[in-house]
Amino acid sequence: MSENVIELTDVTFDETVNNSEVPVLVDFWATWCGPCKMLAPVIDEIAGEYGDKVKVCKVNTDDHREAAVEYAINAIPTIILFKDGQIAQKWVGMTTKQDITDAIDGAL
Repeated sequence: MSENVIELTDVTFDETVNNSEVPVLVDFWATWCGPCKMLAPVIDEIAGEYGDKVKVCKVNTDDHREAAVEYAINAIPTIILFKDGQIAQKWVGMTTKQDITDAIDGAL
């Protein structure tokens, strides 16, 4: 995982997402999920490219179920882009880097 990616827990999730002055991209994943592993390098690239303009975070749904339940995560990978604490975009399953970066650019 990139040094620019923040690992969220059930305890840190709300504060990180709701108190952010920049958009927050959250990747809900699990260690056993093949598509999650395929998407991980894309998430790392986005974190590196956007730097401080966007918070890029990951939530391991096996370890931190409260956040997953709160946002009705019933399939992984699921990626949610938050702006001002609200869901701006949600992707379930595989998606492209271009789709994610287009949504981030629109939220900036």
